Amino acid sequence: MWPSPPSRHPPVLLLHGIWNTRSWLIPLAWRLRTQGFKVEIFGYPSVSGGPGVAVPLLVERLRGHGPVNLVGHSLGGLVALEALRQAPELEVPRVVCLGSPLCGSGTARTLAEHGWSAALGRSSELLLQGLPEWHGNAQVGLIAGSVAHGLGALMGALHGDSDGTVALDETCLSGLADHCIVPSSHSGLVLSQDAATLTAAFLKLGRFPAEAVRRGT
Repeated sequence: MWPSPPSRHPPVLLLHGIWNTRSWLIPLAWRLRTQGFKVEIFGYPSVSGGPGVAVPLLVERLRGHGPVNLVGHSLGGLVALEALRQAPELEVPRVVCLGSPLCGSGTARTLAEHGWSAALGRSSELLLQGLPEWHGNAQVGLIAGSVAHGLGALMGALHGDSDGTVALDETCLSGLADHCIVPSSHSGLVLSQDAATLTAAFLKLGRFPAEAVRRGT
């Protein structure tokens, strides 16, 4: 199932966000492979299928394959944690969420208020509501962006610091093992060398490096 080279770390499965495809995560996959990880990318129909399709497919993919770590960008992080909520027996030690609106998305709410909820498709409910406080077995780290270039900023949907699509407050779910911030826009998180380096560190250690920028520091 997992490509070479051999690794002493659990393999990693990447999940893309809404309106994206597997190819969007190729640069991040390459960077994680240079850090010694075996990496695959999980594709799913983010609009036409949404979590109702993605979560069962992900659970099926993970079941019976030993320890696997997850990295999800935006909606992908929500899908990853929802899968672990529904199937807590899955052997997933660590999850990294990149810019995921775990507490619900103001940008999604603004789209819905303007009659554009169809653009979110069957992912709208999860994006609007977010997730409850995390109590799962997996250690979860979140990397937020601080460069406000994106749809939410253009629409005036966000307040305070943001990555242009997701507000910093929307990423701060109670129960996270760690949280840090990088100078990146929402889309740029999957291309950021800083984000990739921090992702690798968390997957190895269960925390971000001491020098990582955390909220309030």
